[in-house]
Amino acid sequence: MGNSNCETPRRVAVPPKKSFSASLSSAFKETIFPDDPFRQFKNQSPSRKFVLGLQYLVPIFEWAPRYTFEFFKADLIAGITIASLAVPQGISYAKLANVPAIQGLYSSFVPPLIYAMFGSSRDLAVGTNAVGSLLLTSMIGREINPTENPKTYLQAVFTATFFAGVVETCLGFLRLGFLVDFLSHAAIVGFMSGAAIIVCLQQLKGILGLVHFTLETDIISVLRAVFTQTHQWRWESCVLGIVFLSFLILTKYYSKRKPAFFWINAMAPLTSVILGSILVYLTHAEKHGVQVIGHLKKGLNPPSVSELGFRAPYLMTAIKAGATIGIISLAEGVAVGRSFAMYKNYHIDGNKEMISFGMMNLVGSLTSCYLTTGPFSRTAVNFNAGCKTAASNIVMATAVMMTLLFLTPLFHYTPLVVLASIIIAAMLGLIDYGGIIHLWTIDKFDFFVSISAFLGVVFGSVETGLIIAVTISILRLLLSLSRPRTYALGNIPNSITYRSTEQYPAAANVPGMLILHIDAPIYFANTNYLRERYIFITLIQGLIIID
Repeated sequence: MGNSNCETPRRVAVPPKKSFSASLSSAFKETIFPDDPFRQFKNQSPSRKFVLGLQYLVPIFEWAPRYTFEFFKADLIAGITIASLAVPQGISYAKLANVPAIQGLYSSFVPPLIYAMFGSSRDLAVGTNAVGSLLLTSMIGREINPTENPKTYLQAVFTATFFAGVVETCLGFLRLGFLVDFLSHAAIVGFMSGAAIIVCLQQLKGILGLVHFTLETDIISVLRAVFTQTHQWRWESCVLGIVFLSFLILTKYYSKRKPAFFWINAMAPLTSVILGSILVYLTHAEKHGVQVIGHLKKGLNPPSVSELGFRAPYLMTAIKAGATIGIISLAEGVAVGRSFAMYKNYHIDGNKEMISFGMMNLVGSLTSCYLTTGPFSRTAVNFNAGCKTAASNIVMATAVMMTLLFLTPLFHYTPLVVLASIIIAAMLGLIDYGGIIHLWTIDKFDFFVSISAFLGVVFGSVETGLIIAVTISILRLLLSLSRPRTYALGNIPNSITYRSTEQYPAAANVPGMLILHIDAPIYFANTNYLRERYIFITLIQGLIIID
């Protein structure tokens, strides 16, 4: 028995050498195709390969044959619920982007249909969002004044949306989604919180009834624009703004306390629009300083191919804005989709999501839509309403279509102050101060990344905050690779477990040797640092074994 536990040492054979092409192919496959999407096509007939390929590229062909009436009932309720949110939000965010209000409704009709065909998330609800709208205003409005040149500005917005779609589609087809991961969670938390504060401050224009306002997005410029026009503040508009904002915040608070009544929060924006429109119509408040939307033309999306300005003098501005906003929208949309997929225990393909986002922005730019993504607020309502598939987006698009065909004249008297209140109420949920404080308790450097992005957005500009966030995140990555954590391991008494001697005082060094753990692969960027650590440690403790 005693000898049975002793094994004779055996020499391990040297593995056969791989050719350069085989090694390169293996590394490429592991990097670009880690999930091996082509494995399902092996040993299949040509017709079956065609069907599988169609289902892979257009997921609706995969889940539609299994669609049931029970699913339809759930998606119908969810779709109608998010449509009640999409209509007022679409108009509100269009005003934030300084494009005609009707563009917000157009953007809630065509893109959701495209996403329902190409998207892989069952819960994501598609539409415009506040941060993307603010970025359009900030990046394009700096070059083209939307008040003086509204046609040129709208053309640049359509062109930026087109290039956002190009970038997103290319990232998906080339499977380069890992580039979006450079926007770390800490960076996104700080960036979104800062952008939400700026969006809220921008809405003081509508709350106070101001006609002229700054196009700058830093807090100093916004507050200066507010307090240098105190003589133009309209008390009628202020009263309406406070009343409707209080109503929206109370409904959101109640829905959080009573999740079964989520629909109250979902219906609150549309209810505010209806009540505000009736109030203005009955009191003729538009004659007393309360600004209204005005005429909205009926009809579906007109084509906008001729509006794309590929030869315009502002082409580079549109390309820069489209690429930047496209990547940010991807980061937000994919993160939101994955978050809700975890609740239902299913997986979404990030590269498919990028393709679907790209397709809906490409098609949207040709049909009078501006940039769309998967906003958190709308997706949360869709999830709570019990959606089962992406068909809820089709229901929402159908409801918006009916609105475009028959109901747009009813929004003539909708006060802008109500739209401002809707945006502020939505943005308050994005100011994640709890998340930033939590980062302080977990990782001080992540907190520094987050607060730097936050301050960059608030005191600089949206682009400044984004650049700071990405730059610091990349610097941290390079620092962790070139200066990896290196610590000695010791044996936990009466066990075969080895732990850091710094974290576990009970861990004992093995006599005559030093076991060193390195938190990174060894390569050229950190060899000098590791050599210095090697010399320092061996001078103190002697022999070294690298684990």
